[in-house]
Amino acid sequence: MSTQTVLPEPDPSRHIRQLVEAIMPDARVVEITPLGPDGSSSHDLTEKAAGYGVARRITVAGPDGSTQRLVFHTSTANEFGHERRADRAADMLLAFDTFGSIPSHVRAVDVGSLTRDHRFLSLRDAGEFYLLTTYAEGHVYATDLRRIARERRALPDDLPRCEALARYLIALHGAPGAQPGTYRRAVRDLVGHGEGIFGIIDGYPDDVPGAPPERLQAIERRCVAWRWKLRGRDRRLARTHGDFHPFNIVFDEGSDLTLLDTSRGSQGDPADDVTCLAINYIFFALDAPGAWQAGFRALWRRFWQVYLGWSGAAGLLEAAAPFLAWRALVLANPRWYPAVTQRARGALLTLVERALDAERFDPDDAERVFA
Repeated sequence: MSTQTVLPEPDPSRHIRQLVEAIMPDARVVEITPLGPDGSSSHDLTEKAAGYGVARRITVAGPDGSTQRLVFHTSTANEFGHERRADRAADMLLAFDTFGSIPSHVRAVDVGSLTRDHRFLSLRDAGEFYLLTTYAEGHVYATDLRRIARERRALPDDLPRCEALARYLIALHGAPGAQPGTYRRAVRDLVGHGEGIFGIIDGYPDDVPGAPPERLQAIERRCVAWRWKLRGRDRRLARTHGDFHPFNIVFDEGSDLTLLDTSRGSQGDPADDVTCLAINYIFFALDAPGAWQAGFRALWRRFWQVYLGWSGAAGLLEAAAPFLAWRALVLANPRWYPAVTQRARGALLTLVERALDAERFDPDDAERVFA
């Protein structure tokens, strides 16, 4: 995850001149002046010390001798939601798309990126972005879980794959996070992001059986309280996958795996990855009578046993509840899983409510779901 500013050079003046003169071929850059976060020259109690980037005023002369001024903006990494290069790119693109919609607003002339060889690349004609990746050969882990639910039994390969997943997370989480403020950002996003608890709850229709608005609101309040419990536990920051569910895990014929779609900056609380996978052992068993006892129970227990046996797992159960809530809210949401039954939804939300009300999550509590 990049923490560098968009402009790593001490003085980008030469490249700014080239950029402006490429956009305005008949113009000439006369002066480039750095601007601070506070536009005034006063130095009193109202002086602004921080901003979200670096700006430079550019004075441009036209062929007829007239002058105009432009401002060249860059964005810097900080703990206010700009830790990731993607955050900073999003801010610039949003500004380019919206400045023209506000009356009497300065207008956006160009938007772009700094290339690796320190040239400016304009993106003003760009539309949606794309991503090209390699292909993972094999089958998604959800296929295994569906088979266990259908056949009401686990095969000899299922336990080694479960153990492989736990060991993978142990190795992944063994690398600590490195960027200050990122843990607090991860906990904030857990609750308040559009892909987090607030956003997922907002995606529920008002008439979902087993999940009336008042029940979801009560869960949301508990999660906000958990944010305040977790936000200061910066030492828990580790490298994470961020979306470690069975549809993002691809196995070959054995127990070798390939992962898809790491998310949320790839740093956060290990409890996110652990609960994201583990809750699926419950979810896939809910509407398959007997599948828990004959297959999923063993996987659930073994997964927790292997992961919690790692010395670095200390404190995970004390942090797990809101992450478990987030993942359960996704599974219970008909926008994501339209075939989920009212019974299964109610069981997931009951598990969540008990976890949020406890000081420490107890993996054995899963037995109560199937009692």
